[in-house]
Amino acid sequence: MIWVAVFGGIALAGVIMFIAYAVWLAHKAADVFSEVQVVADRTGQLFDLLSQIQPPDPSPDSPYRHSDLTVVGSTDH
Repeated sequence: MIWVAVFGGIALAGVIMFIAYAVWLAHKAADVFSEVQVVADRTGQLFDLLSQIQPPDPSPDSPYRHSDLTVVGSTDH
């Protein structure tokens, strides 16, 4: 009869550990999903900012066409 109590105790401890692990895993999964949601929100903000970037006017009259700091290479060797 003692063996039934020993194996019953081991089984009960296993069930308790399984439940505790399942609860811990659920909390970790919720944390991961929360972080994924934050990353998705930040990605949306990044795309909003990138969509606001306007390229400079490429017309020849534009004062931003060339800079005094532009270095032009030579093809002479």
